[in-house]
Amino acid sequence: MIRAAIVGCGKIADFHAEQIRRIPGCKIVGACDKEELMGKQFCDRYDVEYFFSDVKKLIEGTKPKIVHITTPPQSHFELAKTCLEAGCHVYVEKPFTVNSREAEQLIAVAMEKDLMITVGHDDQFTHATRRMRELIRQGYLGGAPVHMESYYCYGFGSDSYAKALLGDKNHWVRALPGKLLQNVISHGISRIAEFITSETPEVIAHGFTSGFLKSIGQDGIIDELRVIIIDSDCSTAYFTVSSQMRPTLRHFRIYGPVNGLMVDHDQQTVIKLKGAPYKSYAEKFIPPFIYAKQYVGNASFNIGRFLKRDFHMKSGMKFLIESFYQSVVHGTPLPISYREILLTSKIMDRIFAQIECK
Repeated sequence: MIRAAIVGCGKIADFHAEQIRRIPGCKIVGACDKEELMGKQFCDRYDVEYFFSDVKKLIEGTKPKIVHITTPPQSHFELAKTCLEAGCHVYVEKPFTVNSREAEQLIAVAMEKDLMITVGHDDQFTHATRRMRELIRQGYLGGAPVHMESYYCYGFGSDSYAKALLGDKNHWVRALPGKLLQNVISHGISRIAEFITSETPEVIAHGFTSGFLKSIGQDGIIDELRVIIIDSDCSTAYFTVSSQMRPTLRHFRIYGPVNGLMVDHDQQTVIKLKGAPYKSYAEKFIPPFIYAKQYVGNASFNIGRFLKRDFHMKSGMKFLIESFYQSVVHGTPLPISYREILLTSKIMDRIFAQIECK
């Protein structure tokens, strides 16, 4: 049995608990939070026997093999370091740390202790993303990526933590170096980082406050971001974050020298983009039917996974957690390489260095 513990009993911890419980042979043996009421309510919801308000006592009292850290990012470094030094493998929610210096130090400690650590980039492991990755592995792009586009949009709806942020001047997100952006962009950046070959790509960033936020007196929050990333081989990537753009795209597009692929994370579709055009008027008629057939195929796949009870909203998280556990137990390669974790963090550092997050 894999003994898991959770540090931080807020909303995201519920998702972790639900996915851990879906994995055979796993048990949540303890939970930890500074807020006793929140922690005990979490333990009641998920039938967790032991609650602690101190992480060291949690580890001493329950001896977990793996600890999930689901606290605000400012605490990730110290908590993860404590767990690693106590001999536990660690799963850290995104963003991994508040900067790349902390990320490098955590990975160094994990390697020194012969332990494993990962980050919660679960969007990288949805059904659609895994299918995209397999097509790339099979050579569908026809070579290395030439260009990528990553879109990560969101809104200030009633169910959004961003709305809570607007109503609380002391919200923990406001204390992050990149404020709101730092807590939302790692998913979109990590999609690009997976295919970047350079350790130091050029990053050009422009961030600004939307007219909407200005109209309600929130001038200090940047919610719009446009980024260009240039790799050493001259391949490029565009990254767009927006709270106002509609529709609220969460797309990833990757183009090779022969063909391209488009992934819609919300609709969980993967569309093959044929590189060579059809001759004459055939280009006007045939592609719409081909794309229609692909969308029908995607819908059929999604329905099939749903009927097999493998299409829940956090299936990507379950896959990532399960893969990480397999790495810990069987020594298989980590689902997210340390290089990708560090590169994502470094790109984020360079973005925040160029925009004003006061």
